[in-house]
Amino acid sequence: VYTDVNVASDHNQLTMELMQKIAWKHGLACLLHEKPFRGVNGSGKHNNWSLSTDDGRNLLSPGRDPARNVQFLLFLAAVIRAVDQNQDLLRISVSSAGNDQRLGGNEAPPAVISMFVGDDLDSIIDAIVNKTDFDQNEGSFMDVGIGMIPKFRRDSTDRNRTSPFAFTGNKFEFRSPGSSFSIAGPNIVLNTIVADVLREFADTLEKADSFDYAVMHLIRKTFREHRRIIFNGNNYTKEWSEEAQRRGLASYPDAVRAIEHFADDKNVRLFERHGIYTSTELVSRQEILLDEYAKKIVIEARTMSDMAHREILPALSRFTGRLAQDAQAKLKLNAPVLYERETLNELSALSTEIFERLGTLDKAIDEMPAAPGLKAAEYARDMLLQMLEGLRAPVDRAEMLVGKDDWPFPTYSEMLFSVH
Repeated sequence: VYTDVNVASDHNQLTMELMQKIAWKHGLACLLHEKPFRGVNGSGKHNNWSLSTDDGRNLLSPGRDPARNVQFLLFLAAVIRAVDQNQDLLRISVSSAGNDQRLGGNEAPPAVISMFVGDDLDSIIDAIVNKTDFDQNEGSFMDVGIGMIPKFRRDSTDRNRTSPFAFTGNKFEFRSPGSSFSIAGPNIVLNTIVADVLREFADTLEKADSFDYAVMHLIRKTFREHRRIIFNGNNYTKEWSEEAQRRGLASYPDAVRAIEHFADDKNVRLFERHGIYTSTELVSRQEILLDEYAKKIVIEARTMSDMAHREILPALSRFTGRLAQDAQAKLKLNAPVLYERETLNELSALSTEIFERLGTLDKAIDEMPAAPGLKAAEYARDMLLQMLEGLRAPVDRAEMLVGKDDWPFPTYSEMLFSVH
C-alpha cells in the first residue's frame, strides 16, 4: 500500500484516470468533484505521510517507549514546528473551488490547520515542556456492552477524523486534500517544510558541545513554542473555531484568501532555499491556481445558466400551462381547484424570480474581468458564486412542486436510491 511519495503520486494519478475510463466504458460517470451533491457527503483523500531512512527505518515510529525515544521525539518536534510555521502553505496545497464546498462541513476537516497527536503523546509533550516525569497512561478500555466480549484497551492515538493533520501510530494523516487533487502538491509542501526544519535542527546540533543536552533542549524548546498547533478535541465545534482564533492560528475560509499568500516572501525564500521553486515559478503557480479557481466557477455559472434557460424555465412553463388547463376544466365542473391555484401561483412567482436572477447572473458572467489573476478569482467568489447560490434556492423549491415526469433532471432519490 505504501511506497515512495513520487511513485505513490503516479499510482494515484493513474488510478484516477482508470476510474474515469472504466466508468465511461460501462455507461457511468466517475465524479471526482469534491462535493457534487449538496447535503450528501463529499469526497477527499487521506494522505498518509511518514519519513524513512534509505534502509526502510521509519523515523516516526514511537517504539515501545516513546517518552525515551529521542530520535522519534526529535522528528516529531520537527513535524510539529514545520506545520505550525507553515499553516498557510498546507492550506494552499489543498485549496480549490471544489474543496471549498467540502472543507469545514461536518464530513471533512476544517480549513484551520491543527494537529492531533493522541493522549499519550500529548502527555509526553506536556511532561517534557514542564520538566516532569511522564506518567505512563495505562489507557482507557472499550466496553462494547456485550458481557461475553471482554473489554479491551482503547487505542491511545484513536483516529479523530475531525483533525486535518493527525498522528496515527507511525505516520501522519493529512486529511484535507480533495478527491480531484494530485497528491504531488501537498507532499511537495510537506517534504519541503519538514526538510527546512530538519536543516535548522542539524545546524544547531552539529555545533553543540554536548549533543545529549542540546537535543533535549531543542525538543523541549520546540514543543513549548509550537504547542498551540496541537488540538486533540472535536475540530467541528464552534468552541474550537474560537479557540483557534485565540491561539493565533491561520484562518483562510476560502481558497482565494489562501492562494493569494502563496508567493509571500517567506514562502519564496523557503522554496528557493531548497531548490524547489524559483520566485518566478512560485508566482506562476499562484496565478495558475487563481485562474483555475475562477474558470471552474465560470464554467459552473455558464452551465447553470444553460440548464435554467433551456431546461428548467421551459419545464416550468409547460407544467404551469397544463396546471392552468386542469384548473379551468375543474372549474367548469364546479370542482375545487385549491391545489392547482396555490401551486400555480407559487410556481409562477418562482419562474419570475428564476428568470430575473438568471438575467443578473448572465450579466455578471459577461462582466467577468478578462485578465486572469486575483481580481478575477475574487470576482468569481464574491459575485458569481453568490449569484449561483441565490439562483439555486428558487430552483430547488420549484423542483419540489413540479411533477416527477415533468422535471428535466434526475432527482436525488432517483440518482442515489435506485438501481437500474
